[in-house]
Amino acid sequence: MTNSQATTLGTKWLSGAGLRPTRQRVALATLLVGDGQHRHVTAESLFADVKKMGESVSLATVYNTLRAFCDAGLVQEVTVDGSRSYFDTNTHDHPHFFWEDENRLSDAPADQLDIVSLPKAPDGTEIAKVDVIIRLRRT
Repeated sequence: MTNSQATTLGTKWLSGAGLRPTRQRVALATLLVGDGQHRHVTAESLFADVKKMGESVSLATVYNTLRAFCDAGLVQEVTVDGSRSYFDTNTHDHPHFFWEDENRLSDAPADQLDIVSLPKAPDGTEIAKVDVIIRLRRT
C-alpha cells in the first residue's frame, strides 16, 4: 500500500467517526489503520512511530488524540495493570494475550475462549464489560 493510500484510509477512518481530519489526527490515524491491520499501541510507542515519520506531534497531543479516538469508538483502551494502557484498533469484544517479557499486547483467539458464567452483579449495578487478559511468560 502506498503512503497516499494509507493516508486516505486514515482520513476515511476519522471522517467515518465524525472527527475532523486535522494534520496530527491524520498522521496518527494513518499509523493506526493505514495498513489495514489491527494494532495494539501505547501512547509512547505511537509517539515514537509518528516521530519516525517526521511529524511534529507532542506526546500530550498523542494522549489527547487517543482519548478522542476512544470517545469516538475508533479504538478501545485495554488496561493491563494500573500503570499501562494499550489502545486497540479492533473494537469488537475479544480476549488478549499480554506478553510479560516483551510488554506487548496481542489478540488471543476468541473462538477458544469459553466463559460459562459470571458472578451476579451487585444490586443496582450491571456488568458493563468483561476484559480477558491472559498473561504469558516464556519458559
